[in-house]
Amino acid sequence: MTALRTVTVDGSPVHVLESGAGPTVLMLHGSGPGTTGSGAWATTAQALGTSWHLVAPDQAGFGRTPVPAGSRGGLRLWTEQAARLMDGLGSESYAVVGHSMGGAVALALAAARPEQVTRVVAVSTMGAPGAPLSADLDAVWAAPAGPLGARDMLSRLVRDQALVTDAAVEARAAAMRAGEAAFAALFPPPRARWVDDLTLSAQTLAAIRAPVLLVHGAEDRVTPLGTATQPLLEHLADVRLHVFGRCGHVPAIEHPHEFRHLLSCFLHPVQSH
Repeated sequence: MTALRTVTVDGSPVHVLESGAGPTVLMLHGSGPGTTGSGAWATTAQALGTSWHLVAPDQAGFGRTPVPAGSRGGLRLWTEQAARLMDGLGSESYAVVGHSMGGAVALALAAARPEQVTRVVAVSTMGAPGAPLSADLDAVWAAPAGPLGARDMLSRLVRDQALVTDAAVEARAAAMRAGEAAFAALFPPPRARWVDDLTLSAQTLAAIRAPVLLVHGAEDRVTPLGTATQPLLEHLADVRLHVFGRCGHVPAIEHPHEFRHLLSCFLHPVQSH
C-alpha cells in the first residue's frame, strides 16, 4: 500500500510518500524546480513492490514541505531533516537512495549516522570535492516556471528527447508553478555557491563506512560523470560504480528496468538487518 502523509520534524511539516513493509529505504529526490519525493520515486517504489518500507519525502523547499522558519535550505538542513525524519519514524537502520542533490544528502547522512545508514545508492550525484557548476545545472536551476521552462529543463535531463512528451512537460510545468516561490529562494544566482554548499569534504567522505553504489549516465550533462562521480572513487572506503551508456541525468527514467534490478540487487543485503 502506498500512502501520502505529513510528519512533523522539529516543529516543521515534512510531506512523505510511504509504501511497503520490511527493511526501510529512504529515497531522496534531486533539486530541479517542481521536483517532489513522489514525483521522483513513485514509479520506482511501485515497481520495487512491497519487499521494502520505502520513504520518499519532499525535502525542505520542495513540494509540500516548507523551509523551516529562520532557515535557507542547503545541505546541512536537508541532512538534519532527513535524519530527524527517520528518527521520528522509528527507523533504527535504513538504506538511503539519493538522486543528484539527494545523492549528496545521502552521502552526508551516511557520514553523520554511521550506526544507522546501512547502504547508500547515489545516482547522478552531487557532492564530489572540486565539482564545478555545469552550464546545464545552472540552466536547470534557472528554469522559469511554465511550459517553456519545463520543456527546456526536461530536455537537459534526458538523452532520449522522445521522453520529453507534452504530458511530461505539462505535469512538470504545473509542479514548477506550484513551488515557484519556495524554489526561487533556494538557488539564486550566482549559483556556483550552491554547488559548493552541496560539496562534501574528503574527511566527510572518508568517514562513510556503509557500502556505496554510485550510478551514473555516461552522457549526463547536468552532473557529468568525470567531474561528479569518478572523483568520489578516490574518497569512499567501500564503493562500486555502475555506468549506463546512452543515458543522461535520470537513469531511473531512462533505463527503468535495469535501474530497478541494480537497486534491488544492491539493497537486498539490508534484509539481514
